[in-house]
Amino acid sequence: MTGELADRPESWPVHSSRVLHADAWVVTVVEDEVSRPGHPEETFGRIAVRHPGAVMILAVDDDERVLLMRQYRHTSQHVFVEIPAGVRDSEGEPAEETARRELREEAELAADEWRLLLSTYPSAGILSETHDIFLARGLRHAPRGDFTLEHEEAEMELFWAPFDDLLDAALRGDVREGPLVQAVLAYEVLRRRGEL
Repeated sequence: MTGELADRPESWPVHSSRVLHADAWVVTVVEDEVSRPGHPEETFGRIAVRHPGAVMILAVDDDERVLLMRQYRHTSQHVFVEIPAGVRDSEGEPAEETARRELREEAELAADEWRLLLSTYPSAGILSETHDIFLARGLRHAPRGDFTLEHEEAEMELFWAPFDDLLDAALRGDVREGPLVQAVLAYEVLRRRGEL
């Protein structure tokens, strides 16, 4: 049964590809002409946003409080309640190492215990980005070093909230940022199963 309930990698024929946008940050937008396997005469266009992926960290302290931040997101025109996160923009860096770095840079925290909660595709129909969502426990202060918060990050507000309050807020729809909600629900499932 397990094999039936698993995604599998596959690549259909791409007959041509054209870059529509590439920036100095992380995003490339391409338009591909694709066909179904065995049907090269039936091509169709697909827009794809290429992204190196991101990590998110659900940092939970010994009192079952979660480190949160409020951060402005221009695309959505909202200030979201979020968990620490960052782009996997250091080529070859393992996801957990990126998560460790991001937690230190954004929140000046380190963690003794790390666990991958989920690995997801947030919008597989258009976006190649993956999200690796980690649980961090055994938290302690760690200076961010020479890293400087810029742009939206310079306006972030860090705060702590009891996990149960955060779970209730997610279920009410008061907090809607996808990785935060996924992390909270995964943590609650593992907690109920006694796996934490």
